[in-house]
Amino acid sequence: MPAAAPDALFDLAVNRAHAALRGLRPADPAPALAEWHARTRFARRVPLAAVVAALALKPDDRGEWHWAGGPGGGWVTGKAPFP
Repeated sequence: MPAAAPDALFDLAVNRAHAALRGLRPADPAPALAEWHARTRFARRVPLAAVVAALALKPDDRGEWHWAGGPGGGWVTGKAPFP
C-alpha cells in the first residue's frame, strides 16, 4: 500500500462522516456517527474516535469545508477533491 493511502483513507472517512451529518444536525451526533461508522468500510481502518475528534475541529463558518492531510491534517476551505 502506498504511504499516502492511510492519509487519503482518513480524509475520506472524515469527509464522508461530515456529509452524513450534514442533513441531520443532531444535538448529540455520537449515536448517528456510531451507526454510520459501523456500516462503513472505514470501521476497521479508521477509528471512530479519530473521526469524531476531527469533526470537532471543524470551523463554525458555514462555507464549504473538507478535511485534508490525514490524521495530522485539518479543515480546508473548498470542496473535497473526491467524494
